[in-house]
Amino acid sequence: MPKILIIEDDASFGQMLQKFLERKHFEVLLSLTGPDGERQLENSSFDIVLTDLRLPDYDGIKLVSKWGHTVPVVVMTGFAEVATAVKAMKQGAFDYIAKPFPPDQLLRILQNGLEEKGKSTSNVTDSISGKIKKAGEIAVATPRTEFEFVSEASEKLEEYISLVAPTDMSVLIIGESGTGKEVTAKAIHQQSKRAGEAFVPLDCGAIPKELAASEFFGHLKGSFTGAIDDKMGSFEAANGGTLFLDEVGNLSYENQIQLLRALQERKIKRIGSNTEIKVDVRILSATNEDLQLAVAKGEFREDLYHRLNEFSLQLPTLVDRVGDLPLLIQHFLAKSNQKLGKKVAGFSQEVWEVFNTYHWPGNIRELKNCIQRAVLLTDGTEVQLKALTKEMKSPGTKRADMETLSKADFEKEQIVKALKRTNYNKSKAAKLLQVTRKTLYNRISHYGLDI
Repeated sequence: MPKILIIEDDASFGQMLQKFLERKHFEVLLSLTGPDGERQLENSSFDIVLTDLRLPDYDGIKLVSKWGHTVPVVVMTGFAEVATAVKAMKQGAFDYIAKPFPPDQLLRILQNGLEEKGKSTSNVTDSISGKIKKAGEIAVATPRTEFEFVSEASEKLEEYISLVAPTDMSVLIIGESGTGKEVTAKAIHQQSKRAGEAFVPLDCGAIPKELAASEFFGHLKGSFTGAIDDKMGSFEAANGGTLFLDEVGNLSYENQIQLLRALQERKIKRIGSNTEIKVDVRILSATNEDLQLAVAKGEFREDLYHRLNEFSLQLPTLVDRVGDLPLLIQHFLAKSNQKLGKKVAGFSQEVWEVFNTYHWPGNIRELKNCIQRAVLLTDGTEVQLKALTKEMKSPGTKRADMETLSKADFEKEQIVKALKRTNYNKSKAAKLLQVTRKTLYNRISHYGLDI
């Protein structure tokens, strides 16, 4: 197992990196100061070092020049500090990575460093295989299942998906527009026993009620005006696999009865046919409406609601998963570069500030469209403020009801969580946070925590 030393004064960010790399089969030690990092290097052997260049009262370049010839050193910099990173490379750093960075990019650089040292292992290779392109090419992140999200909301969602996917339970996916309901449904299908069979999506909100039965069950030629050929319905097409009913709350009451009957009997008939066809279909459905309220109003059948809702998933909004924003931005940047034939490397500081304060009413779909538009309008290598829409730059569209989740906000949140987990035992909380008890007291005082 490769051994890595992380030197990062931001305890919260360092712990996130440590947790991620441990899941990728690294043995990880975290140092919160430059001098402590040097002591670790003097007393232990490491296969690779990942260090921030901006350390309090310590010269990161000094560490690189001293240790870069004995162990591969990867330096982390801010997105506006490329010149500093180049200086570090000249002093002996193996490579650099600009914050914020997608995990796949970090894994690629670490793997290259291990190969340079001759310490590559199959575990690390397996964890990276298929996720990235060769070094020097623009990295293109692959679908959702290969992301390593860091926000608590996303981790909880992934946990629920992994629990329910292997079952045959019907799942109701609830979320605002643009939160990724179909992507979530596909993730459930891909992790299920039906992964090798068909995944059939059907947008219930786009079907006229007169044609819904045909879309569900199919029809025979001549069974109604316009039926010029035999047609297979979605239930037949998904037989053995998964049928995804998007915006299921938009079905008419009559269509709800037809759907309920098919789910109860597991048999369907094409319109115009007397032959019953047995179907083995798992149902995943999605809605951005409050179906319980619709049931209370008599607009949605309660028995159908319970059939569809054997297990429910509430998708977080993009604002709820702010910790994932940098990863998603880099993913859509890579995809947009590939699609548009561009080589945009990143974003200006002003653009990042807008991204971090905007309220994202369209969620992930809006983010994707925003990045693609910005890449199209960018001639150089960095997206500037002028490439964003007027709505995004307007103060009225900022998150007025929320503070930007800065590093300080994240650290404060981690302190509170650690204290709660240890029943407010500060010594145990300090150990959990990997800081000294004095440092914890100072941070509690700094943030004015009433604990």
